[in-house]
Amino acid sequence: MKTAQPATTVRRSWPLIAVLAVTGACASFMFTLVVPIQAQLPELLNAPREATAWVVTITLLTSAVVTPISGRLGDLLGKRKIILVLLLALIVGNILAAASTNLTVLLVGRALQGLMTGVIPLGIAVLRDHLPAQRVGGAVALISASFGFGAALGLPISSFIADSFDWHALFWTATVLGVVLLALVAWIVPKDTEFAAGSFDYVGAVGLSFSLSAILVAVAQGNTWGWNSPATLILGIGGVLALLAWGAFELRLKDPVVDLRVAARPAVLMTNLASIALGFAFFSSAVLFPQILQLPKSTGFGLGQTLIAIGLILAPAGLVQIAMAPIAARLNRTVGGRATLVLSAVVIAFAYVLALLASTEIWHILLANALVGAGIGIGYSAMPMLIMGAVKHTETGAANGLNSLMRALGTSSAAAVMGAILAASSAGHGAPTAAGFQLGFAIALGATVLAGALALCIPRSQPEEAHIVALTSIQPAGGPGPSQP
Repeated sequence: MKTAQPATTVRRSWPLIAVLAVTGACASFMFTLVVPIQAQLPELLNAPREATAWVVTITLLTSAVVTPISGRLGDLLGKRKIILVLLLALIVGNILAAASTNLTVLLVGRALQGLMTGVIPLGIAVLRDHLPAQRVGGAVALISASFGFGAALGLPISSFIADSFDWHALFWTATVLGVVLLALVAWIVPKDTEFAAGSFDYVGAVGLSFSLSAILVAVAQGNTWGWNSPATLILGIGGVLALLAWGAFELRLKDPVVDLRVAARPAVLMTNLASIALGFAFFSSAVLFPQILQLPKSTGFGLGQTLIAIGLILAPAGLVQIAMAPIAARLNRTVGGRATLVLSAVVIAFAYVLALLASTEIWHILLANALVGAGIGIGYSAMPMLIMGAVKHTETGAANGLNSLMRALGTSSAAAVMGAILAASSAGHGAPTAAGFQLGFAIALGATVLAGALALCIPRSQPEEAHIVALTSIQPAGGPGPSQP
């Protein structure tokens, strides 16, 4: 095992960690950026509400598709290079959205913003490549927590901007942020020195994009179109069949865009399945808690809060995720990712038990949401460590990209399921009922228990930090430092 790194190397690793953490937070900020203006979009764009709903949906689609593809490209061409490309796409997308006066241009801009999600698995892979082995766990925990942190703090920030300025200012602000991050990544993140062998699977990338898009559109639009409508059934069933055909095609290739043989390894497979369930449990809170806070008090259970107040109430969960990063790193290092992921499920389950028992006061929601944040902060740090402990050094980008996709499938499913439950409970009432929210909490609790059970099925292994040391044969002599574009 390697000897401890000098103090100067440890200090020099912090700029790399900080830049990648802020980049991850920026990616999640793109999802909450339009929340304050979502209800006003039909009037602002002179378009029907069914059409403006795509302003949110299209970002989810592109983010889900880009994560495994960008991970594979990063392994082949260099992770730093692909991160820079994704940041350029973010800047162009924000400029288009900021200059938009119609729905079409705004949708193109939002689609480009969604590509930014690919930087998170790439950033995690960069940390494994360039950090001293003993610092990887803590850095990965921080990067993983940054996604929730960005979403939690993004809501009150975007609400303030939307209330104080023209709605286009949201995208100009994001443009400036993107330019700053592009310069910092080009300066701080080292160039890659090790690349995966093989070529890029263009056919597989197109097939994956098509099948995932069809499935996610069916899930996202099911409530609007109707779950039994021809469009939902054709896209949903067709997407599943296309995904199966894509999988059969990928298994025949030497260099697939997603190596399903690696994904079938027990540690990788069970971690990814647990990620779907945990992503479902996480996003259920993002659907249920804000609506309880926003519904008027006349409903008997709503708390009648403004959007800015809701953002401030929910923001502590993001702070808790960041605070949990060093604790999660220590857990990964001492008891291993398997036990850490199980603990994550236990904490989130406790949050939903509290929500089932009491969700009638602001502090009830704040506490339950903070516990969800703590559980996600622990769990999302364990997942990439488990993945990296089971794959080769040159497979980390694609493997973490696939894991991010699994989380996205969980969150997308949660949005559809919880939306359907609340819509069904509101029939004849005009607003969701307390029973609808209780059912939502119960289903989220069930998903959390399932995540814990799946985590228990992950093969036991030595703590992931030891895996990192064993698998990492080359470390930069002086640690990461500023590099030129």
